[in-house]
Amino acid sequence: MHRMRKVHARAADTTLLTGKWDSAQAGQYSLSNDFWNEQNANWGSQESQITSFSGSTVGWTTTYTWTGGYQVKTFTNVQLNTGINQQLSAFSSMPTSWQWTQSTDEVQADVAYDLFTSWSPGGSDVNEIMIWLANINSGPISYNYNAEGDAVPIVTNISLEGYTWNLYSGFNGVNQVYSFLPTSGNISSFSGDIYSFLSYLIDNEGMSSSQYLTTAQGGTEVTSGTAQFTTQGYSLAIN
Repeated sequence: MHRMRKVHARAADTTLLTGKWDSAQAGQYSLSNDFWNEQNANWGSQESQITSFSGSTVGWTTTYTWTGGYQVKTFTNVQLNTGINQQLSAFSSMPTSWQWTQSTDEVQADVAYDLFTSWSPGGSDVNEIMIWLANINSGPISYNYNAEGDAVPIVTNISLEGYTWNLYSGFNGVNQVYSFLPTSGNISSFSGDIYSFLSYLIDNEGMSSSQYLTTAQGGTEVTSGTAQFTTQGYSLAIN
């Protein structure tokens, strides 16, 4: 999890974010520019901005160029700041909607929800759960890879929220990572209940419902390339 450092606080702050840790508020959400791993790029720049906010729905854009290296450089994301730090057993649903576009697929990136759990409110990360809506010339963390270097899923063809997913398992050097990837194409318009993914891990992979959800974000991870990522509408709630 990457901590936000510089925050511009208004009801819906449309400040253009250019700094590494810059963030802006829109109601219950925070947009973070978050190029946390820029030191592993040969060169790069990125700017992000909230473009709309109405009710529970926020829109934003991020424009980036990153070159060099094979590691993720940035995770521009919107974080939900209400309803977190509760035990998973207390949740009934996490309804969400996300519509997005990207100017080109000639990049190495993903678009994903990123959730973290801990044994205590605000505690150290135990599990990271990623729900990928797009795999753009990239790939998930995995314990196992095939001869071609592709990650090998631990479970295939899981039906959740109207789509079919493969589940990958790996370790990022700090915590366990579970990644759900759609089996067919990218999902540029998604609406559903992402608590069903947590429920799947509780029921089938031994994740404890006593753990706390400490972070709930959605955004784009970028390794390399030049593009503009636009979210026309994003909402997430915890019930």
